[in-house]
Amino acid sequence: MPDLIYEKRADGVAVLTFNRPERHNAISPQMMVRLGEAWLDFRDDPAMRVAILTGAGRDAFCVGGDLGLLMPLFTGARKPEDEWDHRLLANLDKVPVALLKPFALYKPIVAAVNGMALAGGCELLQATDIRVASRTARFGLSEAKRGLVPGGGSMVRLARQIPHCKAMEILLTGDAMPAEEAWRIGLVNELVEPDRVLARAEEIAARLAKNGPLALRKIKEAVLRSSGLPLEQAYEIENECSAVVMRSQDAREGPRAFMEKREPVFRGE
Repeated sequence: MPDLIYEKRADGVAVLTFNRPERHNAISPQMMVRLGEAWLDFRDDPAMRVAILTGAGRDAFCVGGDLGLLMPLFTGARKPEDEWDHRLLANLDKVPVALLKPFALYKPIVAAVNGMALAGGCELLQATDIRVASRTARFGLSEAKRGLVPGGGSMVRLARQIPHCKAMEILLTGDAMPAEEAWRIGLVNELVEPDRVLARAEEIAARLAKNGPLALRKIKEAVLRSSGLPLEQAYEIENECSAVVMRSQDAREGPRAFMEKREPVFRGE
């Protein structure tokens, strides 16, 4: 089985599964390459409207880069040994795509956190939009304890998503926190029992997939592009995105379907 499983379902939901449960779904060179390829395919496939990101097994969502495979390859402590090592080093431009940093992916992503989300796993979590977690999950950025930095987006993203002092505590101590604390500070949306994590994420993804796909993309685009900008500039981006949607066929179909008391048929155009 591949280190990352990428499934595309008929309902417009794509599922990306970290698939190294024996290694707590640590990111291998193969997984990094496949993850970048999957995000590109998901972005460019008009039939895919929402993605779910999860991990195989119940112990881990993802614990970050494999310290024996991936990190030594990046630092030069290990020479490339197989096809995936060579592919990764030959396509380092795909690493930011895999980490969604700063790759512009405006389709919604739902995270199903079934276990530990540590280091790079916690970093990827911050690139998702709606986050469902197991009550037994744990979260943290342990890089500082290894003499590393969380350079997969956390030094920028985290303090924009949760209070500054909590972000700095997580970044600087490297300590893990329980799911209840992650929920309390707003890092995840909701907590469920371990056997309900994927099912709950699928429920949310199915709801999103029924909404106007163009509207979803433009909502997310406006939020991401306007982050940190002065209000005047931010409103310009919002107006730009709004105008695209208002000129679309979907914007006509939604109100018409409501008046006709039927489900809308959105085409993303």
